[in-house]
Amino acid sequence: MSIITRFAPSPTGYLHVGGARTALFSWLHARKHGGKFILRIEDTDLERSTQESVDAILQGMNWLGLEYDAGPFYQTHHFERYRAIIQQLLDQGDAYRCYCSKEELEELRTTQMANKEKPRYDGRCREHAVVREGVQPVIRFKNPLDGEVVINDLVKGQIVVANKELDDLIIARGDGSPTYNLTVVVDDMDMQVTHVIRGDDHVNNTPRQINILRALGAKLPEYAHVPMILGSDGARLSKRHGAVSVMQYRDDGYLPEALLNYLVRLGWSHGDQELFSLDEMVALFELEKVNVSASTFNTEKLLWLNHQYMMNSEPEHVARHLSWHIGNLGIDPASGPDLVGVVKAQRERCKTLVEMAAASRFFYQEFDDYDEKAVAKNFKAGTEQVLGELHEQFAAVVDWEAEILHEVVLKTAEHLQLNLGKVAQPLRIAISGTAVSPAIDVTLALLGREKTLQRLQRAIKYIKNLN
Repeated sequence: MSIITRFAPSPTGYLHVGGARTALFSWLHARKHGGKFILRIEDTDLERSTQESVDAILQGMNWLGLEYDAGPFYQTHHFERYRAIIQQLLDQGDAYRCYCSKEELEELRTTQMANKEKPRYDGRCREHAVVREGVQPVIRFKNPLDGEVVINDLVKGQIVVANKELDDLIIARGDGSPTYNLTVVVDDMDMQVTHVIRGDDHVNNTPRQINILRALGAKLPEYAHVPMILGSDGARLSKRHGAVSVMQYRDDGYLPEALLNYLVRLGWSHGDQELFSLDEMVALFELEKVNVSASTFNTEKLLWLNHQYMMNSEPEHVARHLSWHIGNLGIDPASGPDLVGVVKAQRERCKTLVEMAAASRFFYQEFDDYDEKAVAKNFKAGTEQVLGELHEQFAAVVDWEAEILHEVVLKTAEHLQLNLGKVAQPLRIAISGTAVSPAIDVTLALLGREKTLQRLQRAIKYIKNLN
């Protein structure tokens, strides 16, 4: 059997980490078994669905690299198909028109709650609906009255629900538009989805959807309901915990692989292994090993993972992502050193691409001011003579390479009878504006001859005016 999974978000907001994890699990299951992964946009909520949200979902999937084999499909393009299925259910006696008003249903609910009964539709229109002129009836699915639904959930194990616990849910509104539980069933049936992987907030929908599938004579998919993600305080994940748009993580300087690695470990593990390549995720992931209990989102752990990826990924790959962040600062990456060299120089000291871009800005752009504390400590009277000596020596260098530049700094310190820090640190501040940069020889090599000489002259003038 060919495995077919789907990710089916509603375009009523951005793609958040919970949705991204569901998409990842579905993608991994399909890839592991050589199957097919479908993207379906469930946009039948016309009041809340927006094109902006659709774009955000597509952008998030693209950034994460979760390529889909089919889609995106849009439910609003399939209304004729849904109407045909609704009519089929009516014709075969598995659905009926309900003329009950909102007031009647609210009164029913109030009475049931007062009697400490489970609020549910009592089926008063099921066999003998009274047609009311001027009322647009909803259409309800005629749920079986006896028996039970058994779900062999791949994550939660066996779930048994008695049909008497389920009421006759609405499958079409008064205006004829289909509801979620109907459209999902039809799409999963038509797309021949074999595995429905989704959040466990859908567990209550599953027995109802199974009964509709059975009424349609469709083959049932397997279900896997993954637990929710909690914040560090045990509450449901929200914006204050990190439940922001997936693209916010890009903006904050995370690599997509780091976020995927973090998400796959939220509820799944393979021994004590923390770092997984995408190929390893595909090879090792098993739905049956997803934890039943909820997972806790930990931003510090994600940051640690991101740093690991920045240090250990191919520098060319990190540089491609860094380029966007450099551009986001209003800087043309072509106006300075090759980004691959910058990544190699900065990756040990920077945990995010935002941090790396900010720390590398001086390679591409003149800085406005020197760091005040660094100046007070290192730009003493006479320092201009040290920088002047360095300027003279650097101007004579033919091959502008780190090893040669390192020798120049060492020999200058020896010639002036100063320890290396008294030479290297004022030099670092002169060319970068701060007391922090990669190794001084690497920094000089990346900055280049012209900018180095210009900034030394600027610093010499600054110190003379200062003292």
